[in-house]
Amino acid sequence: MSASTKRPVRARMTASQRREQLLDVSRRLFAEKGFEGTSVEEIAARAQVSKPVVYEHFGGKEGMYAVVVDREIQALTQALIGALERGGHPQVLVERTALALLDYIESSTDGFRILVRDSPVAQATGTFSSLIGDVAMQVEHLLAEQFTKRGLDPRTAPIYAQMLVGMVALTGQYWLDARNPKKDEVAAHLVNLAWNGLAGLQKNPQLRGETA
Repeated sequence: MSASTKRPVRARMTASQRREQLLDVSRRLFAEKGFEGTSVEEIAARAQVSKPVVYEHFGGKEGMYAVVVDREIQALTQALIGALERGGHPQVLVERTALALLDYIESSTDGFRILVRDSPVAQATGTFSSLIGDVAMQVEHLLAEQFTKRGLDPRTAPIYAQMLVGMVALTGQYWLDARNPKKDEVAAHLVNLAWNGLAGLQKNPQLRGETA
């Protein structure tokens, strides 16, 4: 074979690059097939490496899954808590929280699919329900403050926080596949129900926005 017809030599990945490649490949497979439906053999085949390479980096499928889940938990936590920490009108806080979750679903669909699946392995690093519980605790303090200002019993804030965050989370799970209506419209309807209640629903709700 002449020099001109030889196959180009692929650049060898560093250990860090290989690790990221394996995480990227496994993330797609976990989202597509779930933890139980994904095998080390398939991960290795997709990444074009041998099984020992996978074991060398993560010790097995469980270790890889734990890293993937932990990264997604951190990304979504930062987005949701970040939406709440900026303060502002309570209605705007509900808007921000809803949009933060929908933004995450839109930009990290595979990650969200992984988080909403139930797997024993996920319980070691956190589950979607535990994450939502953490966010509800943040909302609880904000609601208690508002309840006190409005003459309502602040001791009821925890249950209302669970209601609000749970409603946003379940709507996000529905929108994951439906993707209809558009993100802003979904957020507007969420706020419509959360803020106005069934008795005061608006026919054509609009987001209040940061400057309102």
